[in-house]
Order: sequence, then C-alpha cells, then structure tokens
Amino acid sequence: MKIICIGRNYAKHIEELANEKPTEPVVFLKPNSAILPKRMPFFIPVWSNDIHYEVEILIKINRVGKFIDTKFAHKYYDEIGLGIDFTDRELQAKLKAKGLPWEKAKAFDGSAVVGQFHPKDQFNLDDLSFQLLKNEVVVQDGNTNAMLWKIDELISYVSQFFTLKKGDILFTGTPAGVGKVAPNDILIGKIEDNEVFSVKIK
Repeated sequence: MKIICIGRNYAKHIEELANEKPTEPVVFLKPNSAILPKRMPFFIPVWSNDIHYEVEILIKINRVGKFIDTKFAHKYYDEIGLGIDFTDRELQAKLKAKGLPWEKAKAFDGSAVVGQFHPKDQFNLDDLSFQLLKNEVVVQDGNTNAMLWKIDELISYVSQFFTLKKGDILFTGTPAGVGKVAPNDILIGKIEDNEVFSVKIK
C-alpha cells in the first residue's frame, strides 16, 4: 500500500505558511514505513526540534483504479478516517528554498498517524467537521466544506498519475492551526466530536 498526500488544500493554511495558492493539487507520497504503529507514541526525531502536527481527513481506497472520472470516484472508497501528517517544518523550509523534494521532512518513519476508519455513509463528506486537540485545547478546527478540491476530485486527479490500489490511503490536506509538538504533548483527533485517535509525544 502507499500513502498519497495532498498539500495546500485549505486556503487559510496556505495563508498561515505564506505559500502560493496552487492551481492544481500539490501531491507527495509517504512510504508505508511512515505509518506510526497503533498505540505507539510518536518520538521526535533526533535530528529535529521543529516537528509540526497537521491533522487531515483520510480516505481508504477499496479497489484498483486508474484515470477515474470524478463522477465515479465515490465508488472507490467506503471508509473515511483522520490522521496526522507530521512535518519537520525547518527542514521542509530548507528543502523548498533549494527546490528539493520534501520527503526527508514529510516521509520519515512514524510521520503518518492513521486513526480509526468509519463507514463514509455515516457522514456528509461535503460538510464534515474535524478537530485536533493538543493537551485538551483545540488547535485545529476544520471542515471539508473549505477544501479547495473535494475528495472525489482528489481521487480523480491523483489516479491520473498513480494506479490506486486497495488499501491505499489518501491524506486530503490540513486546515489552519498547524503548530509545533513537544515531549509529553497529547494529541487527540476527532471527527464530528467522535475521538478517532490519541497520540503521546516523546
């Protein structure tokens, strides 16, 4: 399986990082070794002191697909979830400044939290609220209605470049409010007030 991630899919997040608004989705990949094992803490890498959380709605692909039309994209997933795209912000900035790939800052071991998945028919995917709490304080409060590209549009877009396979996970972008983690922080993710993951930082 592979992890396909979308960057800059919420306007306010683009603004908070002073990035340029894209004209098409920004796509990058994480290997499956990036998935943080369930019930394991996230260990801040020894090389970094600037790891940021980015909470995102996740889509689990349920069948093989290539060149998927947007109107048929809903057939390629049954479940949604919530996760974190951990990012070494300082390293990412250095790589971006040199025009280099982001993988070292985005795809390192443990950089992808994947929470519990739920049937998509429980939710209105075009108006889905989600939150990240850090030490019981809400730090990110997002809604899919603010996405620049909706879920089905993203599936259609990425399937032009990558064959989607059963079990692949799509990270759909993060809203505003990203920030730095520190040892002993507790991060809790919620979809519509339902807790779907909890991670301790070490």
